[in-house]
Amino acid sequence: MIQKNSELTIRKARLSDLDSLEAVYAYAREFMARTGNPTQWVNGYPSREDLLEDFRKDSLYVCENSEGHIVAAFCFMAGPDPTYRLIQDGQWLNEQPYHVIHRLASDGSHKGIAQICFDWALHEDKNIRVDTHRDNLIMQHLLRKCGFVPCGIIYTHDGTPRIAFQSHQEQP
Repeated sequence: MIQKNSELTIRKARLSDLDSLEAVYAYAREFMARTGNPTQWVNGYPSREDLLEDFRKDSLYVCENSEGHIVAAFCFMAGPDPTYRLIQDGQWLNEQPYHVIHRLASDGSHKGIAQICFDWALHEDKNIRVDTHRDNLIMQHLLRKCGFVPCGIIYTHDGTPRIAFQSHQEQP
């Protein structure tokens, strides 16, 4: 699905977008390190292979400006997500079917990207789960601002903890 607001369009990624996507994620890694979150995305994560896997799963989306330049990217896919099977120090708001947002990143050129992407995702499904690193205070703030509620701690595929959030929206 393609959705436009006044300046930006969200669409599924194309293979031809990979170089631009790598630049967005490189900027995001540098931004996180500069703003107190140096350990969430390390060693080049997400790699080109990670992006290709998201593309193969048909879950990679881009946000482009009116000139067609990619300014943000994220993974949006239907659950269940295996890393969300076990949650500690809390519980999910519900056990209904859900979608997941992973690897939301921006190139820093537009304000409000997270809100635009979360609004788009919530239009697709009111029940969304997402996680972030304890040091990613900016993302935690944005998630709360967009109506997400912290639910507990999950562990990623490599065993590192993340704060788990779920959308607190009325279900259809």
